[in-house]
Amino acid sequence: MQKKRFIFDLAILLVLNLLIKPFWTIYVEPKVQGRIGDISYGEYFVIFNFSLLLNIFLDFGLTNFNNRNIAQNSHLLSKHFSKMLSLKFALGVFYMIISLFAGIFLLGFNMKLVMILCLNSFMLSFTLFLRSNLQALHLFRVDSFISVLDRVIMIIIVVAMLFGVMGMEVTAMNFVYAQTIGYFLSAGICFFIVLNKTHTFKLNWDWKFNRLILKKSFPFAILVLLMTFYNRLDSLMIQEMLPGDFGKEQSGIYAKGFRLLDAANQIAYLFSIQLIPLFSRMLKQKENIENIVKLSFTLLVTPALIVSVSTIFYAEHFFEKIYTGDTVGFPILAILMNCFTGVSLTCIFGTLLTASGNLMKQNMVAVGGILINVVLNLILIPKFQALGSAVSSLVTQMITGLLQAYLCYKVFKFKVNRRLLTSLFLFIAGLFFVNYFTLDLVGKGGNAWMINFVIMLTFSVLLAFVTGLVSHKSVFRFLKYK
Repeated sequence: MQKKRFIFDLAILLVLNLLIKPFWTIYVEPKVQGRIGDISYGEYFVIFNFSLLLNIFLDFGLTNFNNRNIAQNSHLLSKHFSKMLSLKFALGVFYMIISLFAGIFLLGFNMKLVMILCLNSFMLSFTLFLRSNLQALHLFRVDSFISVLDRVIMIIIVVAMLFGVMGMEVTAMNFVYAQTIGYFLSAGICFFIVLNKTHTFKLNWDWKFNRLILKKSFPFAILVLLMTFYNRLDSLMIQEMLPGDFGKEQSGIYAKGFRLLDAANQIAYLFSIQLIPLFSRMLKQKENIENIVKLSFTLLVTPALIVSVSTIFYAEHFFEKIYTGDTVGFPILAILMNCFTGVSLTCIFGTLLTASGNLMKQNMVAVGGILINVVLNLILIPKFQALGSAVSSLVTQMITGLLQAYLCYKVFKFKVNRRLLTSLFLFIAGLFFVNYFTLDLVGKGGNAWMINFVIMLTFSVLLAFVTGLVSHKSVFRFLKYK
């Protein structure tokens, strides 16, 4: 029953996100960047990533800790919710002070932009914390709708700007304000849903409780900090290492490719937040998790590989379509989208390590990831600008993803599935073959590439079954499972 419910809830989550978020990524954000230019958008993109780098002060691992804790002890929601919320607000104030000081006085960023983007980061983090309670209670369907609510609100406002409704104009600040409204309304609605699940609610400050929670969540905080750094440091290093507006422009070009990767990563992230409470509960009840890990690997890594490999061949076409003829930076996309496979590995095996409490091992991997990322950026950015940073990201994500898979193999004593590894190798090799021979199958001009792309996707899905990476028997068994 766990598998059937997991697949059904995951399907709802993915369908909603695939209906809403691609429109934001493929239409709204590119249009905004086209209106305000690469330099202005690059400045926004750098400060946006900066606002996420200091999330250790904003969340301190509370979200991941709360998800795991409530999933294993659902009766604690009413007892802990009020105290956790008070602590969350206190951390938010501390985060704002640190971020404003570092962003304005140390790095010289635009004051207004830093203030609003840091406020947005707080509202987003607040919503994720509230959603962790829904996920821990296995209210995945409610959480699925909340996960796209902020984007729906933002899309309505920004599209109105693009069409000049009521005289609204597209500027970097107006774009940021639209996000503020979306995050605020989404957080408010989510708060009242969680509040309905608690028996008592009264904000209060408990020093003893807060010290205990911060002590327990500290390993989670370190993990979030480390992973955020090697995921979000690139754009900041590009701007700081390259002179003047050229650094901002290169950050803007990098953002064009990273935008699509970030959208793909959100799907993987949504997958992982469904897995955290599932893994946590199964581990506490001492259930065998090997089958659900294999299922998760198949469901996530198979499409991740299709996306990663196909982008190598179709990156220029994607850029031309999304950015209306502008193909500057498409090689960055071709490299960055292959990070999706590494991120997918992290979302499965890193989540399992988190759920099992093996945070020290995961933190060691994250520290290694930062060192690799920083060293490669220092070497490659001066020579290859944004393209060099993309290479750095790819190397970092693949190494950290594979290391976490290896750690899970050692910690949980998984058997080496030679059949799965053989199928995986054949599938990857087959993907390159299929993409190469279908790239110009019905021609090169106009929109012929779209037909080629659909043909490629069809053969890639069939290839997953032919190689045995996905079993049709397993699919039918899960669909019929009672």
